Amino acid sequence: MKRRDMLIKSSLVAFFLVVTRYVADFLGIRADWLFNLSEIKLDPAIAQMPDPPGLRLRFAIIADTGWGDSAQYGVAQAMTRYYQQYPYPLVLLAGDNIYRNGEMWKIGPVFERPYRALLNAKVSFRACLGNHDIRTNNGDGQVNYPLFNMAGRYYTFHEKNVQFFMLDTNNNVDWQAQLKWLEAELQQSESPWKVVCGHYPVYSCGRYGNTPRLLKTLTPLLEKYGVQLYVNGHEHNYQRSKVIRGVTYLVAGNGGAPLYPVQLQNWVAYTAARHGFTVVEVFDDRLQIQAIGADGDVFDHTTLQLAERRSPETSAAG
Repeated sequence: MKRRDMLIKSSLVAFFLVVTRYVADFLGIRADWLFNLSEIKLDPAIAQMPDPPGLRLRFAIIADTGWGDSAQYGVAQAMTRYYQQYPYPLVLLAGDNIYRNGEMWKIGPVFERPYRALLNAKVSFRACLGNHDIRTNNGDGQVNYPLFNMAGRYYTFHEKNVQFFMLDTNNNVDWQAQLKWLEAELQQSESPWKVVCGHYPVYSCGRYGNTPRLLKTLTPLLEKYGVQLYVNGHEHNYQRSKVIRGVTYLVAGNGGAPLYPVQLQNWVAYTAARHGFTVVEVFDDRLQIQAIGADGDVFDHTTLQLAERRSPETSAAG
């Protein structure tokens, strides 16, 4: 009798899992987290390391994260482990925060659950909107979601000696109005370090290539006002440009979504189709950038000097 009851229960559980998987696929949800993903927690065995002398701020960058599967959770686990050794108070979310259509009811498995340990540690996430995010109510739910800390569809904020400018680079925005706002904010900025974040790339050696409207209208402002770093997603990979007329362009779309291939071009310093996240350490005179894989290995690193924007121009293929 007990054996028969056990078989019946096992069959019911298997049936439930199969039905759940089919329903999830039908609704466009990645359901891996229901089956084989454990809760991400802080590991008491990991000790915090001392900060390097002169460190002012450390922050992380991820994009194209909201897939809700094992790849995203693997990156989140690596971020959590890294945080325990090298704490950071801030994460930039460069869009496509909820796949496939920006539905807020998915916020649990694609954001709150994978990053719960970081959220509980009071790490602040600052988001911008990607093209998938605006498919539901034009992304208004995300703009108003407290844990994304968005002060509007585009906004600026300060951390230590850095000013961040979060853009809405989607095709349905009033781009001219946003450019006018951005120029006014850049013009009055007194921060030595300026970081601009949007979802679409300016330069890309991946599936989509360069974004002509951003090349034409955004790069002149970045160069004119001494922005050192532009970060984005959209391309599901990691890309770092050479310094181009004072600006480094960083694609951080390797946060969990299925990867896209990359191809070396003459303006590229490093690129990889590899899941992971990016960490930036800010000092008075330099930025140190590290790309970290889901396995915890550093696979790219560079240093930007504050005077880098005054160095000779680097040409880029257009």
